[in-house]
Amino acid sequence: MIHLHRPRGHDATKELSEKDAARTVVSDVAQDIDPVIEKRVLKKIDWYFMPAMLIGYGMVYYDKAILGSAALFGMTTDLSLMVVDRSTSPPTVDTSRLSWATSIFYFGMLAGLYPMTFMLQRFNMRSVLGPVVLVWAIVCAATAGVASWRGLFVQRFFLGFIESVIPTGFISIVSGYYTQEEQALRQAWWFSGTGWFTIIGGALNYGFGQITSGSLARWQYIYILAGALTFVFGLWCCTLPNSPVSASFLTPEQRIVAVERLRKGQTGVRCQKIKWDQIRESLTDVKFYLVAVMMASAYTINGAIAGFGPLIVSTFGYNTLESILFQFPVGAICVIFIPLCGYIPTIVPNTRIPMLIACCLPVIAGCIMIWKSEWNHRPVVPVVGYALTGFFGPVVSLIITIGASNVAGATKKSIMAATIFVAYTVGNIIGPQLIRSETKARHYPELWTAMIICYCIVIATAGILYALLRRENHARDSVNLDEVQRDKIAFDDLTDKQNPFFRYVL
Repeated sequence: MIHLHRPRGHDATKELSEKDAARTVVSDVAQDIDPVIEKRVLKKIDWYFMPAMLIGYGMVYYDKAILGSAALFGMTTDLSLMVVDRSTSPPTVDTSRLSWATSIFYFGMLAGLYPMTFMLQRFNMRSVLGPVVLVWAIVCAATAGVASWRGLFVQRFFLGFIESVIPTGFISIVSGYYTQEEQALRQAWWFSGTGWFTIIGGALNYGFGQITSGSLARWQYIYILAGALTFVFGLWCCTLPNSPVSASFLTPEQRIVAVERLRKGQTGVRCQKIKWDQIRESLTDVKFYLVAVMMASAYTINGAIAGFGPLIVSTFGYNTLESILFQFPVGAICVIFIPLCGYIPTIVPNTRIPMLIACCLPVIAGCIMIWKSEWNHRPVVPVVGYALTGFFGPVVSLIITIGASNVAGATKKSIMAATIFVAYTVGNIIGPQLIRSETKARHYPELWTAMIICYCIVIATAGILYALLRRENHARDSVNLDEVQRDKIAFDDLTDKQNPFFRYVL
């Protein structure tokens, strides 16, 4: 029997609050875990979180992406998002309001990311995520009641502010329940919701496109459905446990296993105290800036494709409904390759960054095919190129995994999660502004040139990050450490820089 000395009373409470929640169920000494029980626990965790998180992030993507379909179903006319100047010959069309309707969502997200992330860390998960998602559902459905482009701008800003809680919350859940080796696949699973809901959402939108009667416009029905689906997801969020320590779907013995198996990775489970030293360390950590540059560059294409994809395809000579159906190949690439790029690192270590670089190449090829091919009636080449841009999904999923897996310390992990999606919002704000209606005849050259440059930046930045992390691992491997200390400090809420036993994944 091992007896551990713990301070009592107020001092004990203070010490535990400074450290990880795992300290309430495990000691400084590692316990042997039965592989059969661990497998059973992992399966329970997967079934509790992954289906719901995939649907939840799918809804995050869907209620942004449906703006492009809604634009084809009359929203641009009903809300005056497209201005036609008939004083010119031929008349010119200004789509800048639609561009800003896409971008302003991300200004709201930008405003909400850090406050929401720190709220998630400081308070119980269900107390924040549940109510916020229910409000998100109501705001989303309320889009159907917007009567002007000004009202749409206000609504989309608040929608972005509220939705900012989801991606950082999901990153926190995965990093608190899964080992470093498991995180790549799990981050990929929930992020693949973008692909699934590109397909499912496209099918739903195609169905709404068949409506020819009713008291509402077709685009209004789409938003009401999205709000209803989001509300159901919000009810699930109200049941979330705070960490594996309090997971009601696990038995007390399984909770110990769920926590103990995370000891080796040195990433911790959950600490609700916000630590200023970890904030300061984050500001001087070059990883944060490299990951942010990659994310902002990679996600610029989504800002354009999510809001304008169906409109771009419609310029190839396809009708409204056909343009929606061409979102299916983009979604299929995301559905297949996001999980595949998450699975490969589980069997071939340190392949995340090489795969990220490899997935950038089809995106670049797709942009060139769209830009330089002939846009005659119903062309094939630009449609194939458009489908290849779907490889942005695996690229972004890998960036999320690389960022989340390579930091430790609860506050530092929260900041990394928020920073990843701050960069995400920057890319999404920039993307729609690259669509200039007056350059349609020249195939939107600014858009495709910018996309190619952005993905070249992603490749270069990923190469730099790979070299830095590999060098740091070699330096740590060369130091002789007392392995006994590894188990003792695993749940002390140390950052990756403070903990000499932490190793970066490549």
